[in-house]
Amino acid sequence: MRPCAARALVVGNCMCGIAGYTFGNASRMNRTLAAQALLAGIAERGADAVGYAHRASGPLVVHKQQTGASALLEDVVLPHAARQALIHVRDYTKGHPTIAANNHPVRHGRVTGIHNGIIANDEELFARHGIERDDPEMTVDSEVIFALVDAHGTSPGLLEQLVGVMAAAWIDEREPDVVHVARGVGRPLWLARGRHEVLFASTRAALEVVERVLATTFRKTEVEEGRLLSLADGALVEERRWSPDRSYREERELPAVRAPHEGRFCLERLAALTAPA
Repeated sequence: MRPCAARALVVGNCMCGIAGYTFGNASRMNRTLAAQALLAGIAERGADAVGYAHRASGPLVVHKQQTGASALLEDVVLPHAARQALIHVRDYTKGHPTIAANNHPVRHGRVTGIHNGIIANDEELFARHGIERDDPEMTVDSEVIFALVDAHGTSPGLLEQLVGVMAAAWIDEREPDVVHVARGVGRPLWLARGRHEVLFASTRAALEVVERVLATTFRKTEVEEGRLLSLADGALVEERRWSPDRSYREERELPAVRAPHEGRFCLERLAALTAPA
């Protein structure tokens, strides 16, 4: 049995990878290369599923599949008009990846998001708020974050109801220009800011991959625990504080690098794709 097949007994220990960006109209950066670089940068954090979403002026476009990042990297294509992107690699805990709805980006109603961590009280929150699953086959705990946002909007008080560990990002159709990013406890999150761009990723190293590929430099900072950021048009437009529940304890710590072969392959392939002819 592969290690992550026994996760019903060790819940909440595996690491996913999240990344994404918002670009302003004035940004000249290549949207596809930025997304590919972010994907390559987080590829080592999981290989159970991979997916991305992007939006230009129309509806959100979502693609996900039950593979590692290496099987998707070269097929990632974003139009230059794409101003927002969400990217995810999965090392699953709850919600088997053979059910597509469990994989990220996860959609509930008008909200689509990505999550790294575990929400231990998801079933309790669904019952308390009288919310049904968006897909009857879906069991992933991450859905409750986006279900609450769909029902009540984005707010610090909403996030304080969650018990577990998390770093997450989401796009709400009712706020067409905004990407929300939140960090609770137990999972890393980094931000990179340029003149007309804001990018985020689980690790600083993933943001450095983007810098190398796009031949640029960003101002990089770690997002503090208990922060809710609103990003729009390539800028950080609002930062709010919230008090994460700290009662949850993971049974044991597992390494963040869960699929080193995926990371190596994607970085090597990205280098080949971007090498001068």
